Amino acid sequence: MGLGDFLRKQLVDVIDWVDEPGVLAIRYPMQDREIQNGGQLTVREGQVAMFYNEGKLADAFEPGQHTLTTQNLPLLTAIMNWDKGFKSPFKADVYFFTQREQTGLKWGTPQPITVRDKEFGPLRIRAFGSYSFRIEDVATFAVKMMGSLDRLTVTDLDQQLRAVINTAIATALGGSEIAFIDLAGNQQALSAKIKAEVDAGFKEWGLTCRTFFVESVSLPEDVQEYLDKGSSMRVLGNLDQYAKFQAADSIQTAAANPGGLGGIGASAAAGLALSQTMVSGLRGVGAAGVSPPEADPYEQIEKLHKLMVGGAITQEEFDAKKTALLAKI
Repeated sequence: MGLGDFLRKQLVDVIDWVDEPGVLAIRYPMQDREIQNGGQLTVREGQVAMFYNEGKLADAFEPGQHTLTTQNLPLLTAIMNWDKGFKSPFKADVYFFTQREQTGLKWGTPQPITVRDKEFGPLRIRAFGSYSFRIEDVATFAVKMMGSLDRLTVTDLDQQLRAVINTAIATALGGSEIAFIDLAGNQQALSAKIKAEVDAGFKEWGLTCRTFFVESVSLPEDVQEYLDKGSSMRVLGNLDQYAKFQAADSIQTAAANPGGLGGIGASAAAGLALSQTMVSGLRGVGAAGVSPPEADPYEQIEKLHKLMVGGAITQEEFDAKKTALLAKI
């Protein structure tokens, strides 16, 4: 070994690391892993530094500036038998871990996930959103994720984290007593429910899920079509009332225009009759041969009065019909 190589080894007496975006942990680069006795170790806020000897954890350091001696390296001192004679420099691997929150991460279901819904049965869904995490248990993370790697990034863990999220979605929705359609309508509740499952999965690796948001949920086309038809039928259920309202509103509008109602009285009455026939057909009344329920007499009298005021019927016709309707009450 030349003099230059010897001096370079002796100059490894300041150890520190500046966080890099997306980097979770590094092994500090040192020639032959040799560290000066009395060297300075700087651990920045949000970091943890760990010393390893032959792959086994020896000592850990929290944020602060530390002078490396046998006094603050107790485990390494015991392993190396330094109490019987300390040699400088000494060899050890130094790893830095950041515990800062990793934010702005996206998740999604590349393939539809099958869940069992209480209302629809087996259901295949797609979902997308964002999340964040941080290293919570550094020792567990170091053993299960870092191992002997020189560097570990968020990108390196992406596939593993997505797998946990997809499993969490299936678990959270598959065992839910709340119908999926109700959960999907409240994305905050859905996000919280899935986050609890994600956090449990992340914990196995020493991670914690800090935030989890569901931003989009899509159902299979056939299920969505079924829901759309259900909405349409609920609208058709009110078609009778809507048609009556439209007819009465048209008469009042026409009465305020020049020419009055003389020319549209018959067409308005025909339109009202046609709308009632359409509603009966939609409800299956005509096919079943059952007469539609009679309209409320008071409601009919009110509409007849509007027709009389508009000039579509005479006073005598109104009085006669009114008497007949009141007789039914």
